Amino acid sequence: MAAGRWVTGVAATGVLVATGAWVRWPAGVDGPLWEEVRPVIEARLAAQAQGTGYGSARPELGARWFCRARALDLDERGGLVRAGVATLCVEYGARDGALVECGADAVPQEVRLRRGPDGGYRVVSREEAPDGAGSAAWRRDHFGLLTDPDRPDPAAQAALETAARSHFGLPADAHVAEC
Repeated sequence: MAAGRWVTGVAATGVLVATGAWVRWPAGVDGPLWEEVRPVIEARLAAQAQGTGYGSARPELGARWFCRARALDLDERGGLVRAGVATLCVEYGARDGALVECGADAVPQEVRLRRGPDGGYRVVSREEAPDGAGSAAWRRDHFGLLTDPDRPDPAAQAALETAARSHFGLPADAHVAEC
């Protein structure tokens, strides 16, 4: 009887690990391509967000936006890359040795990029779900029924805090406070 439970437990663990790996990295994402386009997408998101948060009204904080994108799907055809991404952008500043969070936005988006003459990519268009009633239909049409673009990504939040602490010259364990 104990061996049967052990086998069942191992099988269940295997199913959970496989499911976690499948959810964590979408099947249609080309890893090397994603590593090329991700920094371009994140830089564009941060540049577009600059000056839009509460922190921009408080110059003493030196606030700026930090963004992270998670690939939901990625497709390249004829030199055009379509990236379905879940994004997290957070506006951070610094005050009295602490990192202060002034605003945040998490939005699924479809970003299109084209390779330039220098070999690097540039964003040529960006679309996000409309506010209100059309949002659910847009998400379903762009990401399908099984993809959850709103799934929280604790690793993204941690990476953004680390980048912000580094930017502001704060220690790795600096407290995060509200703006």
